[in-house]
Amino acid sequence: MSKATYSGRCIPTTYGKGAERMRFIALAKRNFKEMIRDPLSIGFEIGIPIVFMMMFWSIGKNMGGDIFTATMLTPAVAVFSFALLTMFSAIVLARDRQSALLSRLLTTPLRSSDFILAYSLPYILIAILQIGVCFAIGVLLGLEAYGNIVLVFFILLVMAICCVGLGLILGSIFTENQVSAVGSAVIVFASLFSGAWMNLEMIGGLFQSIGNAFPFVHAVDAARDAISGSCFCEIATDFYWVLGYASVFFVLGILCFRWKTKG
Repeated sequence: MSKATYSGRCIPTTYGKGAERMRFIALAKRNFKEMIRDPLSIGFEIGIPIVFMMMFWSIGKNMGGDIFTATMLTPAVAVFSFALLTMFSAIVLARDRQSALLSRLLTTPLRSSDFILAYSLPYILIAILQIGVCFAIGVLLGLEAYGNIVLVFFILLVMAICCVGLGLILGSIFTENQVSAVGSAVIVFASLFSGAWMNLEMIGGLFQSIGNAFPFVHAVDAARDAISGSCFCEIATDFYWVLGYASVFFVLGILCFRWKTKG
């Protein structure tokens, strides 16, 4: 049995479903360990939602208005925080693409979908933590949830998967230096066009049309409506926008990864 080595550890390269599963698990574990070795990134991913929750809640308390209440902010800040996952997941994949590690792993029979899933799982775990943190802060600030919390969590989780999928597309296409700039642009876009801090209907025109063409505002609207008591049939259109984008992004992520690593 031969082995591929990285970071002082080995991945068995024996063929067969059992060995392939072991290699996938080993790669996912390695990616998780690499992620937690970067406490600054995790600090941003968890700390920024906390700061934004408290800052915008304070603005709403002093200025009034419903959009900055804890109930409205909790899902909005969660969706915005997922844009951070786009950038950081893209950076990690782009960095590994440029290293000898991924070149060695590509000699194993792992499929492109296995690589994409192994890079996704650690960030999906971070997304679950982000959701939990946003709700914990929301409760402390007076969150009033009248709807199905499980439905809200599911909507947010699908949006998180969507953002991680986008990050893996970017990480497959761009270099580490390039992806930092592109990831920052995604964060700015999510801030402006998610409807988290302003109602896009009040802006109208081209800006509203641009926002409605992307999943961020649909995720915010669906989660806000669900937390306020709307049933699934009332938010289905917004949810399917998010689900559609998540599916497309993951398929594109697999195709882009396969294309860029083919040679």
